[in-house]
Amino acid sequence: MTKTSKDTNKKTRIAAVGDIHVRETDTGKWEDYFKEVSEKADVLLLCGDLTDTGRVSEAEVLAHELKACSIPVVAVLGNHDYERDNYKGIRKTLLKENVHLLDGDCVVIGDVGFAGVKGFGGGFDKGMLGMFGEQMIKDFVQEAVDEALKLDGALSRLDNEHENLKKIVLLHYSPIKATVVGEPEQIFPFLGSSRLAEPINRREVVAAFHGHAHIGTLEGETSKGVKVYNVSKPILEKEGYKYPFYLLEV
Repeated sequence: MTKTSKDTNKKTRIAAVGDIHVRETDTGKWEDYFKEVSEKADVLLLCGDLTDTGRVSEAEVLAHELKACSIPVVAVLGNHDYERDNYKGIRKTLLKENVHLLDGDCVVIGDVGFAGVKGFGGGFDKGMLGMFGEQMIKDFVQEAVDEALKLDGALSRLDNEHENLKKIVLLHYSPIKATVVGEPEQIFPFLGSSRLAEPINRREVVAAFHGHAHIGTLEGETSKGVKVYNVSKPILEKEGYKYPFYLLEV
């Protein structure tokens, strides 16, 4: 876990967006965007699908564009970033630009602790897949279980090492059904998993952010009332955001 300087006298303005899908041809496209974010927020969260097709060259474009961002950046990878099995190269490229890239890790900025994982599918509530049947199904479910355990571990470290910390969760896949509503119901099992909600509820998280469901719903909450925001860029654009990022003050 890494930590930055703490100032308890001010609230933290968190900007969040997912599914930016940076392409090789995007050089210069994001400079004004990241400057605007830097003026409005204290921290930027990138909720996965940072690249369009999982190419390291796309991550290199993003890394260059992020030079215009003067605030800390916290990110998780998404399924597109794994498309070509170049996720290690993507991680390495972004870490060079001091991006806090979380995968079962956490970082403290001011009096806010951020814990993040990519997450995985498996479905929600009564429609959640169980670990029964063919090994392929068991492996699919186990991936969601492992991601939830990684998230719980990151939140546990924040609890054990810091007092009076506000906790924010960063995901790509959704932890609840409400924020994927709008997508075809047939693909809900591939958009997230209720298993991710369990540590969010138990660890008294302030809010969670995710992307992935491009035509889902902006806001929802867990069964314990924790706010969840689907900040997929297409959703924010549909909601009329000139610069598509969601701003939350904690």
